[in-house]
Amino acid sequence: MSQDLFGGDSWLEHPATKEKMFAAFKVARQLHEMLWYLAEAQGRCFDPEASLDAARYRSSIEKAFGGGPDQVLALDVQELHAEVRSLLMAVSEEVRASYFATGDDQDPELRPGADLIGKDLRSRRLCGADLRGSYLIASDLRGSDLTAVDLLGADLRNAKLQGADLSRALYLTQPQINAARGDVRTLLPADLASPWHWR
Repeated sequence: MSQDLFGGDSWLEHPATKEKMFAAFKVARQLHEMLWYLAEAQGRCFDPEASLDAARYRSSIEKAFGGGPDQVLALDVQELHAEVRSLLMAVSEEVRASYFATGDDQDPELRPGADLIGKDLRSRRLCGADLRGSYLIASDLRGSDLTAVDLLGADLRNAKLQGADLSRALYLTQPQINAARGDVRTLLPADLASPWHWR
């Protein structure tokens, strides 16, 4: 990242840049995370306006990176985060809506921020569920279909994903997968890799 923002300079070689470099790294990490989510949102949404909005946000973030640390630090990250979050939620709702188009009832326990620690969810209808920010620590999802399940910020530490299909889950990241337990049968999105410890 120092190569991109500071031309390869190190704060060890240029101590005067230390404070700015650390501040820029903190912001850059948040921006990279936003870019990851925006790329998925743009590829998954049906609404052309939402797709354009995602493209605009991505462009503005990439432009800030191109302008160096001063431009990165000049961004109002809180405001940008709120706007991006709103877009991600709208895309999620759009993608998930088709799974309840026939009037099927949604499981009230499967909601954003739900405490599902250690729960056996194998018999639940999960497709299209909004589990954003949920606690899925050590939950049992073996063999489950998580198509269009919003997993933005969900805690998947030690979640049992053996044989589960997460290939079309929403907003799944590599760190979440790395913290979970899966195997060779676990299906992941194309841009994520199975951790070495999965058997």
